[in-house]
Amino acid sequence: MISPQSLGALSNIHQLITQLVEDLPARDVNILYHPDLPGMGWLLGRSVYLELWWLREKILGDDDLSKRVRHIFSSTVPENVRRQQQLPPKEHLLNWALEVQDQHLTLLANPGQLPDHPWLKDGWLVDYLVQVHGRIYENMLSVRHARAVRQGGEYQARQVLQARPPSADSTEVSQGHYRIGARDGVMFDNEQPMQMVEMRNFRISNKPVDNAAWLAFMEDGGYSQDDYWSEEGRQWKRLHTLTHPWHWRKDQQGNWYALGLNGPMELPADLPVSGVSWYEAQAFANWAAANVEGFSGAVLPHEYHWEAAARIGALQDGGRVWEWCGSPLHPYKDYEQPVDPEMRTLEFDDRHPTLRGGCIHTQPALRRISIRNAGLPDAGYLFSGVRLVFPPALEEEALYIEQWQKFLATS
Repeated sequence: MISPQSLGALSNIHQLITQLVEDLPARDVNILYHPDLPGMGWLLGRSVYLELWWLREKILGDDDLSKRVRHIFSSTVPENVRRQQQLPPKEHLLNWALEVQDQHLTLLANPGQLPDHPWLKDGWLVDYLVQVHGRIYENMLSVRHARAVRQGGEYQARQVLQARPPSADSTEVSQGHYRIGARDGVMFDNEQPMQMVEMRNFRISNKPVDNAAWLAFMEDGGYSQDDYWSEEGRQWKRLHTLTHPWHWRKDQQGNWYALGLNGPMELPADLPVSGVSWYEAQAFANWAAANVEGFSGAVLPHEYHWEAAARIGALQDGGRVWEWCGSPLHPYKDYEQPVDPEMRTLEFDDRHPTLRGGCIHTQPALRRISIRNAGLPDAGYLFSGVRLVFPPALEEEALYIEQWQKFLATS
């Protein structure tokens, strides 16, 4: 039996996704606003296709609708081919989506119309769809943000952002064994299997890096001094002539403001910086380690650092921005790839650094400690920020930093 709460959550995420498209002018639905992001129309179509694939084709054995659009929306279609596909206009796409969504909600609300299938036991598929759609919804907001950045907009900052060094306040996490991954429930393949990992003791920042600290990095030559940047980061920075986060702008008085989802907005000093790439996060960590008191040995955390700290409640202001980790997304030990191709994580390629924690746009069904995200290192559009880790406070600091660097080099 599928619970009314699960069906209600599915209906709600349907509405959130379609509303994002309904609010757009028809001409904007299929425009690519960022070179690494699909259009809004494709993301809506992708969400519908996945329901057709899992519910109609795999459970009901009816592939009539899914096979018609597989060449556009399947994850097995190469990205460059998908982008060349001609999508239908806004009204046609919306009507198709709304019709399919209504049909599926009706089917799921009347289980007698569906065959027995493991995916339907205890409403598993419905809860899984809510999470998959939640991911797509967040991607759609990234596209809306890219659209707002392209549109720009003049603004007069009311709160002048002043530079301030990052806070060295941190919590020490003791050496020991920590749980990594999800124990049970509806989850993604990259959260499994749960395991215990042994961690050396370390310190982690209590809060993510805020806007004032990021401005301190900028004003101290963070973007101009190549020593803080990796070779790949330097090339990317030069290519884009980057001197600040991609959505930051200056007003006529030279004060900083941001281009947010809904247009120009303030940059409150104590809010976590958002919209920075992994290259920028890595450069910030190198700058802080070299220049800021109390930050010796600071680096981006391995995602195991992040999860261990989260499990003991050491993280403050979590869930406002995705937090970059220094490690690439990787399969856990004894990982078993799902048989279904649409349930597989595609970012296990050593090219996608991990993101942890969620952001203000992350849906409730995805707010758990074990949730993992990933992005290309130049992706600043993922509502992403920074939290740092440090060696523990020991008298033998020099020796420990040496051991710390060896650990990082082999992680």
